[in-house]
Amino acid sequence: MEHMSRRHFVKAGLAPAIQLSFAKGAPSDRVNIAVVGLHNRGRDHIREFAKVPNVRIVALCDVDERLFAENVAMVEELTGFRPDTEWDFRRLLERKDLDAVSLATPDYWHALQTIWACQAGKDVYVEKPVSFTIVEGRKMVEAARKYRRIVQAGLQRRSDGMLRAAVRFLHEGGLGRVYRGKAILNKPRGNIGRVQESSIPQGVHWDLFLGPSPYKPFTLNRFHYGWHFFWDTSTTDVGNSGVHELDELRWGMGKREHPVRIHSTGGLYGWEDTDQETPNVQVATFEYADGTLLEIEVNNLPGPDRSMSRNVFYGSKGYLSSSDRYQPKFVQLLPNERWPEVRPSGVNEHATRISFPRWQDLPSPKLEPEPTVSHFQNFIDCVRSRRVEDLYCDIEEGHISTTLCHLANISFRTGRKLVFDPKTERFVNDEEANRYLTRQYREPYVLPDSV
Repeated sequence: MEHMSRRHFVKAGLAPAIQLSFAKGAPSDRVNIAVVGLHNRGRDHIREFAKVPNVRIVALCDVDERLFAENVAMVEELTGFRPDTEWDFRRLLERKDLDAVSLATPDYWHALQTIWACQAGKDVYVEKPVSFTIVEGRKMVEAARKYRRIVQAGLQRRSDGMLRAAVRFLHEGGLGRVYRGKAILNKPRGNIGRVQESSIPQGVHWDLFLGPSPYKPFTLNRFHYGWHFFWDTSTTDVGNSGVHELDELRWGMGKREHPVRIHSTGGLYGWEDTDQETPNVQVATFEYADGTLLEIEVNNLPGPDRSMSRNVFYGSKGYLSSSDRYQPKFVQLLPNERWPEVRPSGVNEHATRISFPRWQDLPSPKLEPEPTVSHFQNFIDCVRSRRVEDLYCDIEEGHISTTLCHLANISFRTGRKLVFDPKTERFVNDEEANRYLTRQYREPYVLPDSV
Protein backbone atom coordinates (compact mmCIF):
# COMPACT_ATOMS: atom_id res chain seq x y z
CA MET A 1 0.00 0.00 0.00
CA GLU A 2 2.94 2.35 0.61
CA HIS A 3 3.46 2.70 -3.15
CA MET A 4 -0.18 2.58 -4.18
CA SER A 5 -1.01 5.65 -6.27
CA ARG A 6 -4.08 7.74 -5.59
CA ARG A 7 -5.20 7.19 -9.19
CA HIS A 8 -5.28 3.42 -8.60
CA PHE A 9 -6.92 4.02 -5.21
CA VAL A 10 -9.87 5.79 -6.88
CA LYS A 11 -10.12 3.43 -9.85
CA ALA A 12 -10.21 0.44 -7.53
CA GLY A 13 -13.49 1.71 -6.20
CA LEU A 14 -12.17 2.17 -2.68
CA ALA A 15 -13.15 5.83 -2.45
CA PRO A 16 -16.60 5.86 -0.88
CA ALA A 17 -19.37 8.15 -2.06
CA ILE A 18 -20.18 11.30 -0.14
CA GLN A 19 -21.14 10.10 3.29
CA LEU A 20 -21.46 11.17 6.90
CA SER A 21 -22.25 8.90 9.80
CA PHE A 22 -25.04 11.18 10.99
CA ALA A 23 -26.46 11.51 7.45
CA LYS A 24 -27.12 7.78 7.38
CA GLY A 25 -29.72 7.99 10.10
CA ALA A 26 -27.33 7.50 13.00
CA PRO A 27 -28.93 8.17 16.38
CA SER A 28 -26.65 11.17 16.96
CA ASP A 29 -24.89 13.78 14.90
CA ARG A 30 -21.45 12.68 16.05
CA VAL A 31 -18.62 13.64 13.72
CA ASN A 32 -15.79 11.12 13.48
CA ILE A 33 -12.47 12.75 12.67
CA ALA A 34 -8.84 11.72 12.18
CA VAL A 35 -5.94 14.00 13.10
CA VAL A 36 -3.05 13.68 10.65
CA GLY A 37 0.40 14.94 11.61
CA LEU A 38 1.20 14.67 15.31
CA HIS A 39 4.56 16.27 15.94
CA ASN A 40 3.66 19.89 16.55
CA ARG A 41 0.47 21.63 15.43
CA GLY A 42 -1.41 18.33 15.31
CA ARG A 43 -1.35 18.15 19.10
CA ASP A 44 -3.23 21.46 19.13
CA HIS A 45 -5.78 19.92 16.77
CA ILE A 46 -6.29 17.11 19.25
CA ARG A 47 -6.86 19.53 22.12
CA GLU A 48 -9.26 21.71 20.12
CA PHE A 49 -11.41 18.93 18.67
CA ALA A 50 -11.55 17.30 22.11
CA LYS A 51 -13.42 20.41 23.29
CA VAL A 52 -16.11 20.22 20.60
CA PRO A 53 -19.27 18.39 21.71
CA ASN A 54 -20.07 15.12 19.97
CA VAL A 55 -16.82 14.92 18.02
CA ARG A 56 -14.86 11.69 18.27
CA ILE A 57 -11.19 11.49 17.33
CA VAL A 58 -11.31 7.96 15.95
CA ALA A 59 -7.82 7.81 14.44
CA LEU A 60 -4.38 9.38 14.59
CA CYS A 61 -2.00 9.30 11.64
CA ASP A 62 1.68 10.08 11.26
CA VAL A 63 4.62 8.71 9.29
CA ASP A 64 6.59 8.58 12.56
CA GLU A 65 5.10 5.71 14.55
CA ARG A 66 7.15 6.75 17.59
CA LEU A 67 4.63 9.57 18.16
CA PHE A 68 1.63 7.29 18.57
CA ALA A 69 1.86 6.28 22.24
CA GLU A 70 1.98 9.79 23.68
CA ASN A 71 -0.77 11.16 21.45
CA VAL A 72 -3.08 8.18 21.90
CA ALA A 73 -2.71 8.71 25.65
CA MET A 74 -3.61 12.38 25.19
CA VAL A 75 -6.80 11.55 23.32
CA GLU A 76 -7.78 8.98 25.93
CA GLU A 77 -7.19 11.44 28.75
CA LEU A 78 -9.14 14.24 27.07
CA THR A 79 -12.03 12.25 25.62
CA GLY A 80 -12.13 8.83 27.26
CA PHE A 81 -11.87 7.18 23.82
CA ARG A 82 -8.85 5.27 22.51
CA PRO A 83 -8.21 6.10 18.83
CA ASP A 84 -6.76 3.81 16.20
CA THR A 85 -3.36 4.60 14.68
CA GLU A 86 -2.25 4.57 11.06
CA TRP A 87 1.02 5.63 9.40
CA ASP A 88 -0.28 5.70 5.80
CA PHE A 89 -2.83 8.45 5.19
CA ARG A 90 -4.23 6.66 2.14
CA ARG A 91 -5.47 3.78 4.28
CA LEU A 92 -7.44 6.18 6.45
CA LEU A 93 -9.55 7.11 3.46
CA GLU A 94 -10.84 3.55 3.19
CA ARG A 95 -12.67 3.89 6.52
CA LYS A 96 -16.40 4.21 6.04
CA ASP A 97 -16.89 5.50 9.58
CA LEU A 98 -14.63 8.52 9.02
CA ASP A 99 -16.34 11.86 8.29
CA ALA A 100 -13.42 14.28 8.24
CA VAL A 101 -9.66 14.61 8.41
CA SER A 102 -7.66 17.36 10.09
CA LEU A 103 -4.33 17.97 8.38
CA ALA A 104 -1.35 19.26 10.36
CA THR A 105 1.16 17.79 7.93
CA PRO A 106 4.02 19.59 6.10
CA ASP A 107 2.97 22.22 3.56
CA TYR A 108 4.04 20.14 0.55
CA TRP A 109 1.56 17.38 1.53
CA HIS A 110 -1.53 19.59 1.99
CA ALA A 111 -2.78 19.58 -1.59
CA LEU A 112 -2.54 15.85 -2.27
CA GLN A 113 -4.10 14.91 1.05
CA THR A 114 -6.92 17.45 0.69
CA ILE A 115 -7.75 16.37 -2.86
CA TRP A 116 -7.63 12.68 -2.00
CA ALA A 117 -9.85 13.25 1.03
CA CYS A 118 -12.40 15.19 -1.03
CA GLN A 119 -12.44 12.40 -3.61
CA ALA A 120 -13.06 9.91 -0.81
CA GLY A 121 -16.02 11.90 0.50
CA LYS A 122 -14.30 13.34 3.57
CA ASP A 123 -14.42 16.91 4.81
CA VAL A 124 -11.10 18.59 5.54
CA TYR A 125 -9.54 21.00 7.99
CA VAL A 126 -6.18 21.90 6.42
CA GLU A 127 -3.45 23.91 8.08
CA LYS A 128 -1.87 27.01 6.64
CA PRO A 129 -0.36 27.66 4.16
CA VAL A 130 -2.88 25.53 2.33
CA SER A 131 -0.63 24.63 -0.62
CA PHE A 132 2.94 24.38 -1.84
CA THR A 133 2.26 26.00 -5.23
CA ILE A 134 -0.35 28.24 -6.81
CA VAL A 135 -1.53 25.44 -9.11
CA GLU A 136 -2.04 23.17 -6.10
CA GLY A 137 -4.19 25.75 -4.36
CA ARG A 138 -6.49 26.13 -7.34
CA LYS A 139 -6.92 22.36 -7.65
CA MET A 140 -7.82 22.15 -3.96
CA VAL A 141 -10.62 24.65 -4.56
CA GLU A 142 -11.78 22.66 -7.59
CA ALA A 143 -11.84 19.42 -5.60
CA ALA A 144 -13.80 20.96 -2.74
CA ARG A 145 -16.41 22.29 -5.15
CA LYS A 146 -16.63 19.19 -7.34
CA TYR A 147 -17.14 16.79 -4.44
CA ARG A 148 -19.18 19.28 -2.37
CA ARG A 149 -16.86 19.06 0.58
CA ILE A 150 -16.46 21.35 3.57
CA VAL A 151 -12.81 22.46 3.52
CA GLN A 152 -11.64 24.90 6.19
CA ALA A 153 -8.25 26.64 5.91
CA GLY A 154 -6.47 26.86 9.26
CA LEU A 155 -6.10 30.64 9.25
CA GLN A 156 -7.63 30.78 12.69
CA ARG A 157 -7.25 34.50 13.32
CA ARG A 158 -10.50 34.85 11.43
CA SER A 159 -12.25 33.39 14.47
CA ASP A 160 -10.93 36.15 16.75
CA GLY A 161 -13.89 38.26 17.90
CA MET A 162 -11.96 41.54 18.04
CA LEU A 163 -10.49 41.09 14.58
CA ARG A 164 -13.91 40.19 13.22
CA ALA A 165 -15.32 43.41 14.64
CA ALA A 166 -12.48 45.40 13.10
CA VAL A 167 -12.95 43.80 9.69
CA ARG A 168 -16.67 44.56 9.78
CA PHE A 169 -15.83 48.17 10.67
CA LEU A 170 -13.40 48.40 7.74
CA HIS A 171 -15.81 46.80 5.27
CA GLU A 172 -18.53 49.25 6.30
CA GLY A 173 -16.22 52.15 5.43
CA GLY A 174 -15.44 53.14 8.99
CA LEU A 175 -11.84 54.04 8.17
CA GLY A 176 -12.70 55.60 4.82
CA ARG A 177 -10.80 54.27 1.83
CA VAL A 178 -8.24 51.74 3.02
CA TYR A 179 -5.33 52.23 0.65
CA ARG A 180 -2.55 50.32 2.39
CA GLY A 181 -1.97 47.40 4.73
CA LYS A 182 1.41 46.60 6.27
CA ALA A 183 2.61 43.71 8.42
CA ILE A 184 5.79 43.65 10.49
CA LEU A 185 6.58 40.19 11.83
CA ASN A 186 9.53 39.78 14.18
CA LYS A 187 9.89 36.08 14.93
CA PRO A 188 13.45 35.12 15.94
CA ARG A 189 14.54 31.59 15.14
CA GLY A 190 17.76 29.76 15.88
CA ASN A 191 20.34 28.53 13.41
CA ILE A 192 19.70 24.87 12.52
CA GLY A 193 23.45 24.46 11.92
CA ARG A 194 24.76 21.49 9.99
CA VAL A 195 23.70 17.91 10.66
CA GLN A 196 25.18 14.82 9.04
CA GLU A 197 23.10 12.27 7.17
CA SER A 198 22.16 9.25 9.25
CA SER A 199 20.20 6.03 9.12
CA ILE A 200 16.41 6.24 9.13
CA PRO A 201 15.08 5.69 12.68
CA GLN A 202 12.95 2.61 13.26
CA GLY A 203 9.30 3.49 12.94
CA VAL A 204 9.89 6.40 10.54
CA HIS A 205 8.50 6.00 7.01
CA TRP A 206 10.93 8.39 5.33
CA ASP A 207 9.82 7.88 1.73
CA LEU A 208 6.23 8.69 2.70
CA PHE A 209 7.35 11.68 4.74
CA LEU A 210 9.04 13.21 1.69
CA GLY A 211 6.04 12.33 -0.49
CA PRO A 212 6.02 14.45 -3.67
CA SER A 213 9.35 16.09 -2.83
CA PRO A 214 12.67 14.93 -4.29
CA TYR A 215 14.17 12.02 -2.39
CA LYS A 216 16.98 13.04 -0.03
CA PRO A 217 18.91 10.93 2.49
CA PHE A 218 17.61 11.14 6.03
CA THR A 219 18.91 13.94 8.22
CA LEU A 220 17.36 15.42 11.34
CA ASN A 221 17.55 18.88 9.76
CA ARG A 222 15.11 17.79 7.04
CA PHE A 223 12.74 15.99 9.39
CA HIS A 224 10.33 17.31 12.04
CA TYR A 225 10.00 21.08 11.56
CA GLY A 226 13.43 21.29 9.91
CA TRP A 227 11.78 20.84 6.53
CA HIS A 228 10.72 24.51 6.82
CA PHE A 229 14.24 25.61 5.86
CA PHE A 230 14.84 23.83 2.51
CA TRP A 231 13.48 24.92 -0.87
CA ASP A 232 12.28 21.39 -1.77
CA THR A 233 9.85 21.44 1.15
CA SER A 234 9.54 25.05 2.36
CA THR A 235 7.25 27.98 1.69
CA THR A 236 9.71 30.18 3.71
CA ASP A 237 8.62 31.94 6.85
CA VAL A 238 6.43 34.19 4.71
CA GLY A 239 4.35 31.07 4.07
CA ASN A 240 4.83 29.48 7.47
CA SER A 241 4.04 32.49 9.67
CA GLY A 242 3.50 35.50 7.45
CA VAL A 243 0.44 33.93 5.82
CA HIS A 244 -1.52 34.83 8.96
CA GLU A 245 -0.56 38.49 8.61
CA LEU A 246 -1.26 38.58 4.88
CA ASP A 247 -4.63 36.90 5.32
CA GLU A 248 -5.62 39.32 8.07
CA LEU A 249 -4.68 42.36 5.98
CA ARG A 250 -6.21 41.10 2.74
CA TRP A 251 -9.43 40.21 4.55
CA GLY A 252 -9.69 43.61 6.20
CA MET A 253 -8.92 45.41 2.95
CA GLY A 254 -11.66 43.45 1.18
CA LYS A 255 -9.32 42.05 -1.48
CA ARG A 256 -10.71 38.84 -2.93
CA GLU A 257 -8.48 39.03 -5.99
CA HIS A 258 -4.76 38.61 -6.60
CA PRO A 259 -2.34 41.53 -6.91
CA VAL A 260 -0.93 42.54 -10.31
CA ARG A 261 2.61 43.54 -9.32
CA ILE A 262 4.87 41.85 -6.77
CA HIS A 263 8.38 42.51 -5.53
CA SER A 264 10.24 40.64 -2.80
CA THR A 265 13.80 40.76 -1.57
CA GLY A 266 15.83 39.63 1.43
CA GLY A 267 18.38 36.95 2.17
CA LEU A 268 19.98 34.54 4.63
CA TYR A 269 21.93 36.74 7.02
CA GLY A 270 24.04 36.22 10.12
CA TRP A 271 24.68 32.50 9.74
CA GLU A 272 27.61 31.12 7.76
CA ASP A 273 27.64 27.53 8.98
CA THR A 274 24.13 26.24 8.29
CA ASP A 275 22.15 23.79 6.18
CA GLN A 276 19.35 26.34 5.80
CA GLU A 277 18.57 27.40 2.22
CA THR A 278 15.61 29.75 2.66
CA PRO A 279 15.86 33.42 3.72
CA ASN A 280 15.67 34.49 7.36
CA VAL A 281 14.86 38.08 6.35
CA GLN A 282 12.30 38.81 3.64
CA VAL A 283 10.23 41.82 2.63
CA ALA A 284 7.54 41.92 -0.04
CA THR A 285 5.22 44.47 -1.63
CA PHE A 286 2.01 43.65 -3.49
CA GLU A 287 0.17 46.15 -5.67
CA TYR A 288 -3.43 45.62 -6.72
CA ALA A 289 -5.08 46.80 -9.92
CA ASP A 290 -6.64 49.77 -8.10
CA GLY A 291 -3.28 50.86 -6.69
CA THR A 292 -3.92 49.51 -3.19
CA LEU A 293 -0.72 48.35 -1.46
CA LEU A 294 -0.07 45.35 0.76
CA GLU A 295 3.32 44.94 2.43
CA ILE A 296 5.02 42.46 4.72
CA GLU A 297 8.35 42.36 6.53
CA VAL A 298 9.49 39.09 8.11
CA ASN A 299 12.56 38.95 10.35
CA ASN A 300 13.85 35.76 11.98
CA LEU A 301 16.96 37.38 13.47
CA PRO A 302 17.26 39.21 16.80
CA GLY A 303 15.51 42.55 16.69
CA PRO A 304 12.76 44.46 18.47
CA ASP A 305 10.68 42.51 20.93
CA ARG A 306 8.17 40.17 19.30
CA SER A 307 5.44 42.38 20.75
CA MET A 308 6.52 44.95 18.16
CA SER A 309 5.06 42.70 15.46
CA ARG A 310 1.95 44.39 14.17
CA ASN A 311 -0.49 44.75 11.32
CA VAL A 312 -1.65 48.22 10.33
CA PHE A 313 -4.50 49.32 8.08
CA TYR A 314 -4.13 52.84 6.64
CA GLY A 315 -7.31 54.64 5.62
CA SER A 316 -8.34 58.12 4.56
CA LYS A 317 -9.73 58.81 8.06
CA GLY A 318 -6.84 57.41 10.06
CA TYR A 319 -5.38 54.01 10.88
CA LEU A 320 -6.13 50.78 12.73
CA SER A 321 -3.42 48.60 14.24
CA SER A 322 -3.27 45.18 15.85
CA SER A 323 -0.93 46.67 18.47
CA ASP A 324 -3.90 48.82 19.60
CA ARG A 325 -6.09 45.71 19.76
CA TYR A 326 -7.73 46.78 16.51
CA GLN A 327 -9.15 50.03 17.88
CA PRO A 328 -9.39 52.69 15.13
CA LYS A 329 -7.56 56.00 15.50
CA PHE A 330 -9.04 58.94 13.60
CA VAL A 331 -6.67 61.80 12.81
CA GLN A 332 -6.90 65.08 10.93
CA LEU A 333 -4.18 67.15 9.32
CA LEU A 334 -4.35 70.79 10.40
CA PRO A 335 -4.04 73.58 7.83
CA ASN A 336 -0.86 75.62 7.63
CA GLU A 337 -0.81 78.58 9.96
CA ARG A 338 -0.39 81.04 7.11
CA TRP A 339 -0.48 81.01 3.35
CA PRO A 340 2.83 81.14 1.54
CA GLU A 341 4.04 84.63 0.79
CA VAL A 342 5.83 85.72 -2.36
CA ARG A 343 8.72 87.89 -1.25
CA PRO A 344 10.84 90.17 -3.40
CA SER A 345 13.73 87.81 -2.82
CA GLY A 346 11.65 84.90 -4.11
CA VAL A 347 12.17 82.98 -0.88
CA ASN A 348 9.37 81.63 1.31
CA GLU A 349 8.88 78.84 3.84
CA HIS A 350 5.93 77.13 2.13
CA ALA A 351 7.71 73.84 1.40
CA THR A 352 9.23 73.68 4.85
CA ARG A 353 5.90 74.10 6.57
CA ILE A 354 4.30 71.44 4.37
CA SER A 355 7.11 69.01 5.19
CA PHE A 356 6.38 69.31 8.91
CA PRO A 357 2.58 69.33 9.13
CA ARG A 358 0.54 69.40 12.28
CA TRP A 359 -2.31 67.05 13.04
CA GLN A 360 -4.72 66.27 15.81
CA ASP A 361 -6.40 63.16 17.08
CA LEU A 362 -10.16 63.05 16.61
CA PRO A 363 -12.78 61.22 18.66
CA SER A 364 -12.74 57.59 17.52
CA PRO A 365 -15.32 54.83 17.90
CA LYS A 366 -14.67 52.02 20.34
CA LEU A 367 -15.12 48.57 18.85
CA GLU A 368 -16.40 45.65 20.89
CA PRO A 369 -15.50 42.05 20.00
CA GLU A 370 -18.05 39.99 18.14
CA PRO A 371 -19.30 36.77 19.75
CA THR A 372 -17.59 33.90 17.97
CA VAL A 373 -16.75 30.24 18.28
CA SER A 374 -13.39 28.62 17.68
CA HIS A 375 -12.12 27.85 14.19
CA PHE A 376 -12.47 24.14 14.95
CA GLN A 377 -16.01 24.46 16.28
CA ASN A 378 -16.94 26.50 13.20
CA PHE A 379 -15.59 23.72 10.97
CA ILE A 380 -17.64 21.07 12.76
CA ASP A 381 -20.75 23.26 12.67
CA CYS A 382 -20.38 23.52 8.88
CA VAL A 383 -19.71 19.79 8.53
CA ARG A 384 -23.12 19.29 10.12
CA SER A 385 -24.97 22.08 8.28
CA ARG A 386 -23.19 21.62 4.89
CA ARG A 387 -23.15 25.44 4.60
CA VAL A 388 -19.84 26.35 2.95
CA GLU A 389 -20.76 30.03 3.19
CA ASP A 390 -20.65 29.83 7.00
CA LEU A 391 -17.01 28.74 7.15
CA TYR A 392 -14.73 31.30 8.75
CA CYS A 393 -12.09 30.54 6.12
CA ASP A 394 -13.21 28.46 3.16
CA ILE A 395 -10.46 26.86 1.06
CA GLU A 396 -10.78 29.54 -1.63
CA GLU A 397 -10.00 32.25 0.92
CA GLY A 398 -7.04 30.16 2.05
CA HIS A 399 -5.89 29.80 -1.55
CA ILE A 400 -6.00 33.55 -2.24
CA SER A 401 -3.99 34.36 0.90
CA THR A 402 -1.50 31.54 0.39
CA THR A 403 -0.98 32.70 -3.20
CA LEU A 404 0.44 35.95 -1.80
CA CYS A 405 3.16 33.90 -0.08
CA HIS A 406 3.96 32.01 -3.27
CA LEU A 407 4.09 35.24 -5.28
CA ALA A 408 6.54 36.75 -2.79
CA ASN A 409 8.76 33.66 -2.90
CA ILE A 410 8.75 33.51 -6.70
CA SER A 411 9.77 37.17 -6.89
CA PHE A 412 12.51 36.49 -4.35
CA ARG A 413 13.82 33.48 -6.27
CA THR A 414 13.76 35.18 -9.66
CA GLY A 415 15.29 38.32 -8.18
CA ARG A 416 12.94 40.82 -9.78
CA LYS A 417 9.59 42.55 -9.74
CA LEU A 418 6.87 40.46 -11.40
CA VAL A 419 3.63 41.18 -13.22
CA PHE A 420 0.77 38.76 -12.52
CA ASP A 421 -2.55 38.12 -14.27
CA PRO A 422 -5.14 37.47 -11.52
CA LYS A 423 -7.60 35.81 -13.92
CA THR A 424 -5.26 33.23 -15.43
CA GLU A 425 -3.10 32.94 -12.29
CA ARG A 426 0.00 33.22 -14.45
CA PHE A 427 2.84 35.71 -14.79
CA VAL A 428 2.80 37.99 -17.82
CA ASN A 429 5.47 37.15 -20.42
CA ASP A 430 7.75 35.49 -17.87
CA GLU A 431 8.32 31.78 -18.42
CA GLU A 432 10.97 31.56 -15.71
CA ALA A 433 8.50 32.79 -13.11
CA ASN A 434 5.71 30.59 -14.52
CA ARG A 435 7.85 27.50 -13.92
CA TYR A 436 7.43 28.12 -10.19
CA LEU A 437 3.63 27.90 -10.45
CA THR A 438 3.89 24.14 -10.07
CA ARG A 439 6.60 21.60 -9.20
CA GLN A 440 8.05 18.27 -10.29
CA TYR A 441 6.26 15.48 -8.41
CA ARG A 442 7.92 12.25 -7.36
CA GLU A 443 5.99 9.10 -8.24
CA PRO A 444 3.59 7.92 -6.99
CA TYR A 445 2.81 11.17 -5.14
CA VAL A 446 1.60 13.08 -8.18
CA LEU A 447 -0.89 15.95 -8.39
CA PRO A 448 -3.70 14.83 -10.73
CA ASP A 449 -4.26 16.78 -13.94
CA SER A 450 -7.97 16.67 -13.22
CA VAL A 451 -9.46 16.31 -9.76
